[in-house]
Amino acid sequence: MEFEKIYIYRMTHIDNIPNILKNGITHKNSPNSNPNFIPIGDVSLIDTRSTKRVIIDNGDILNFNAPSIILGNFIPFYFGIKMPMLFVIQNGGNFVEKATPAENVIYLACPINNIIESGGVYYFSDGHATDSLTSFYDSTKINELPNIIDWDSIKAPFWGGQENLNIKRKKQAEFLVSDDLPANFIIGFCCSNEDTKIKLIDMGIKEEKIKVIPNAYY
Repeated sequence: MEFEKIYIYRMTHIDNIPNILKNGITHKNSPNSNPNFIPIGDVSLIDTRSTKRVIIDNGDILNFNAPSIILGNFIPFYFGIKMPMLFVIQNGGNFVEKATPAENVIYLACPINNIIESGGVYYFSDGHATDSLTSFYDSTKINELPNIIDWDSIKAPFWGGQENLNIKRKKQAEFLVSDDLPANFIIGFCCSNEDTKIKLIDMGIKEEKIKVIPNAYY
């Protein structure tokens, strides 16, 4: 996998798009954050991440002097679409307060190269961020990212069952960004149907930047 072909994705509610177009993808503590932000994720997991400290061991679990970060201090992105979290978002359950229909969930796609070249602080993981088996990596390992991420797991259409727990873990690898990302870092918007596409166009997004991909949803 070449860097030029790697995109990272963040899901958000369609009603958050106007603020994103104005202020970019913002951290919850940013002065530019959306005061009317509509969350769609698992509130329990969000709370856990706000205090969860992870070790940046760069794949060396015996590096006891490795630095650590708090997950909640970073904006998380996935390396693929149709993640296990989306299933819960669409159907409810766990600690998702309210199920969100597919037409209200928008993917924001950003080329990873833009973020790397911006000079900001970032980290990435090889699996679900709160799983004890997951390792975290810093920018010194960025050239190894294409080989560290398990792309077969990222693209795996099936991840349920005890026999697929590690696929499910690796499917949810993350790219963590410390700073707000300008709106021009977003190269594309993905939605579930044509009606939603029209809504996005009405918000000021150019049609050529919008893709309707029903199979990106459950």
